[in-house]
Amino acid sequence: MKKTLPTIKEIAKQLNISISTVSRALHDHPSIGLRTKTRVQELAKQLQYEPNQTAIFFQQGKTFTIGVILPELSEAFFSSAISGIEDAAHKSGYTVLLGQSHDSVDKEKQLIETMKKHRVDGLLISISKNTNNYEHFEALQRYNIPIVFFDRIPKIPNIHYVACNMINGTVQAINFLLKKGHRIIGMINGPEKLPATKERLDGYIQAMIKSRLKYDAGLVLNSDLTKESVCAATEKLLTGKRKPTAIVTFNDYVAMDAVQQARKMKLKINKDICFVSYANLPISHYTAYPPMASVEQFPYQQGQKATETLIDLLQRKTNADNEAINTTYYKIILESQLVIHEGV
Repeated sequence: MKKTLPTIKEIAKQLNISISTVSRALHDHPSIGLRTKTRVQELAKQLQYEPNQTAIFFQQGKTFTIGVILPELSEAFFSSAISGIEDAAHKSGYTVLLGQSHDSVDKEKQLIETMKKHRVDGLLISISKNTNNYEHFEALQRYNIPIVFFDRIPKIPNIHYVACNMINGTVQAINFLLKKGHRIIGMINGPEKLPATKERLDGYIQAMIKSRLKYDAGLVLNSDLTKESVCAATEKLLTGKRKPTAIVTFNDYVAMDAVQQARKMKLKINKDICFVSYANLPISHYTAYPPMASVEQFPYQQGQKATETLIDLLQRKTNADNEAINTTYYKIILESQLVIHEGV
């Protein structure tokens, strides 16, 4: 059995024509006559010839591969975002190369180096919760690799990104609780250096002030999103001088951990203490004590829009419009929506 794969050179030798003629015939070039084109294509089929994609990519200067770096694929939010990314990428003929940072800055840096070595055309990134130095992102500019950030956005002025309006979502969440009669509302926020944490805090303060309620910094606690940190924050809020009757949590996972801690403290959920959250994850509907409402952040749409944005940048790059790429930045904000859970 023949071990080597057939090549253009072999086809050319059997038909006694040049290699360039075979190449043009395989690509339906108009300069090649129908008879020659048919002979080449039939022999290629007979030999089970497959084009060398690496050589083609090298010639075109692109691999049609998009790199994606996100914190944790096991989280429903990011798995939904990946579905949007893959659907949009496939539609435009791109393959997705995926990596998880597991919220480690070192892993994030390592993944960027790996993606660079694999010659990805561009990157989609949602930063880790611990990322506060952005030099590894800025270094990619030297390699002319465009990046579009989504959901977790770094504090860099000139970047392309797709995100959801967390300030407005938080205002909706607070207003919902105020209408329910709550006046002392706590918040278990995320890591202090994460931009999404500040957006939630800004929305919280904005809603409280607009409702003529005093902002109490003691009612807002940061966490590193681990169960231990969330439980400690929950206990501190529920044993403080001003005990909240409702708590807004960074996401639905945080809400579930906070609920467990409140129950350990013998509090009745949705009576002694209520919760509102973010992400509107499907898993919430299968828990015994889901949050009363959750801010939908549309992860599929974020992933889809971020991919479409990156592909547009790559097309502009192909058209040698590098100046426009470097001076015009996509800043796409999707409106969030508070989803009220019926029966809670």
